[in-house]
Amino acid sequence: MNAARVSIFPLSGALLLPGMDLPLHIFEPRYRALIHDAMARDRRIGMIQPRGDGPKPALFDVGCLGHISQIEALDDGRFNIILKGLARFRVIRELDVATAFRQIEADVEQAPEDEVLHAVERAALEQESRRFAEALGYVVDWTAVSRLDDMSLVNGIAQIAPFDPAAKQTLLEADTLGERSERIIQLMQIIGRIERDGGTTMQ
Repeated sequence: MNAARVSIFPLSGALLLPGMDLPLHIFEPRYRALIHDAMARDRRIGMIQPRGDGPKPALFDVGCLGHISQIEALDDGRFNIILKGLARFRVIRELDVATAFRQIEADVEQAPEDEVLHAVERAALEQESRRFAEALGYVVDWTAVSRLDDMSLVNGIAQIAPFDPAAKQTLLEADTLGERSERIIQLMQIIGRIERDGGTTMQ
């Protein structure tokens, strides 16, 4: 890991994973300032989930560093951006800064190597995903899904599935692709049981 100063965007429920894209609409003044600062430097910001509410909530320990790969500046000062996940980081401490946005010192991991699932793991994930989509009434292009590589499939589901923020955090913190895939299956099964019992989803 490498220690680095990271400007952060704390956002509940927004999961960024290495290699994945996350579209964001930036409208708050402090985060507009964050984008201006990042564009003037290295186009990098850290996505991390807050642990609570309020003006300066505590943060989870692990987030993901992202690179602004696309940016659209709107006339009123807002931005639409696409953030490309680079590597996970672990918070060392929050820095005392004068900027409107928060900054931390973090240990940034090396960018992960491509990982693959065992055939049985891939089959289990696809099977549970089909059950899950059917239970929730989602329309999915399964032919396109079958063409995804393992990392794109697992991390894509982790980002878009309707899991609550704490559950998404456990997916981010999984150290291997196989572990993340297994956690996704478990979460889908939990939500599926809730749906069958007539309750609400975790979202």
